[in-house]
Amino acid sequence: MSSSLILLAAGSGRRMADEVADKILAPLNGMPALCYSLRAFQESALIDTITVVYRDDAQKTALEEAVLQTTIHIDSILWVQGGSERQNSVENALAAQPADCQYVFIHDAARPAITSTAIQALNQAVRHSGAAVLAHAITDTIKRIPEAGQLTSTTLEDLDRSRLWAMETPQAFNYTKILKAYQHVRANNLQITDDTAAAASIGLGTTIVPNNQPNPKLTTPADLADIEHLLKERRV
Repeated sequence: MSSSLILLAAGSGRRMADEVADKILAPLNGMPALCYSLRAFQESALIDTITVVYRDDAQKTALEEAVLQTTIHIDSILWVQGGSERQNSVENALAAQPADCQYVFIHDAARPAITSTAIQALNQAVRHSGAAVLAHAITDTIKRIPEAGQLTSTTLEDLDRSRLWAMETPQAFNYTKILKAYQHVRANNLQITDDTAAAASIGLGTTIVPNNQPNPKLTTPADLADIEHLLKERRV
């Protein structure tokens, strides 16, 4: 049973406010962010095929140079150019997978703190249910407003936080099912922000795998120092 990793590295990183040229390549304790995800999946010993989704030729060259800092051979990586949106990038990568692919792990390279332990737990869940996602329970009180941006003298609606989970990546799926889901998304012009939404669009339920290890996303400049510290503490 062949398993593939799709590592998404094509995002623009607009919210980094020019702090770094490319957050996927930002040095964290001396190693590019991308390499931490590659190392975690390599340590999991679950992946047969690695696909890296890149933005353009210039970024691909930079990513190839970054991979040299790992023990993964560049020639063993399948390189796929991304699309205008995340969902286009994922579908491009799914279409490029080998014929024997049975399970696929889709991971944002902007989450370099992923661990091999979490990946292995996700693997057990996806092989049982066909769709699984790492997530953490919401602990804050969450309110919903009537309209986006309506912040002054607005009505605050309480939401039951016992039912709220924050999605992370990787998200893992039976390959045939998630490919069908993304084809459905494109055919119906749907707009989605993660892979579980694609799965839901064809009625595929997803198993939540609670992740008790911090797995934050590089989004703003402040995240760089926080995640660098987290990664350093784990390796001490």
